[in-house]
Amino acid sequence: MTQNTIHYSELGLVNTREMFAAAVDGGYAIPAYNFNNMEQLQAIITACVETASPVIVQVSSGARNYANAVMLRGLASGAVAMARQMGSQIPICLHLDHGDSFELCKSCIDAGFSSVMIDGSHLPYDENVAVTRQVVEYAHKFDVSVEGELGVLAGIEDEVQAERSTYTQPDEVEDFVGKTGVDSLAISIGTSHGAYKFKLAPGEEVPPLRFDILAEVEQRIPGFPIVLHGASSVVPEYVQLINQYGGNLDGAVGVPEEQLRRAANSAVCKINIDSDGRLAMTAKVREYLANNPSEFDPRKYLGAARAELVKLMKHKNEQVLGSAGKGC
Repeated sequence: MTQNTIHYSELGLVNTREMFAAAVDGGYAIPAYNFNNMEQLQAIITACVETASPVIVQVSSGARNYANAVMLRGLASGAVAMARQMGSQIPICLHLDHGDSFELCKSCIDAGFSSVMIDGSHLPYDENVAVTRQVVEYAHKFDVSVEGELGVLAGIEDEVQAERSTYTQPDEVEDFVGKTGVDSLAISIGTSHGAYKFKLAPGEEVPPLRFDILAEVEQRIPGFPIVLHGASSVVPEYVQLINQYGGNLDGAVGVPEEQLRRAANSAVCKINIDSDGRLAMTAKVREYLANNPSEFDPRKYLGAARAELVKLMKHKNEQVLGSAGKGC
């Protein structure tokens, strides 16, 4: 690292190594919550402190550009200080979600991130291996953990876009992990990005995740940390509120919580949740402004949104991921 860079330990952050080892042994998943602004990060820290849950706070490249890279470093440091002020020592990791180049991953590592994802899943296999290995070699010099990906998730979220899913091929995982040296692996078993995860006919139920693929991956790389992306449940209550107060999210469907609970009991030790947080905040902002048409103080409507986000995340930690009480 150069004189202008900072190591994540100086910000009070940790990497994912011990988090994941404990999660695999304990049969639960670490929440990986995306954030774009202060209110979201405040909610994440509050919810995880109040449930004593370890947490991965993560940003996409778009979120990093939105927040400003320098400001983001301050937010991450502030998040750790906030948790400690609340009397908690929960482990907090700052993670780059869906990094698409070595240069972006290096920039985040140099800026104090404790974990990065290099997503080469859209590339030919050999190119995915090469860029992932390049990131791992740089990251491990600074004890930064690296997540790779095999298989493609459908859907749209920030810069991530694909028309259809490509399931992970279990016969590739041993070779990929061995050649790249990654610390965790995101796989595709039927989740997808965004609020429209499945296209269902009237009365049709959400198809089950491909637990057969997950089981074979576990068999081939036993004990290795597995990650699920696109794992929001798209809570119907929030979709209804958004539509009630002027929105248009007809047909938005997510992954049932019982399927996520099942995944969290397996080798899946990190579950990404982004859309649910967006929906919760948007629903409460719309509701608040509709019921208080003369209000123009952002603290009022963003405060209501933040409080709802805390409620949502506490539920996820306690009832879905099983991470509550694991960060003590």
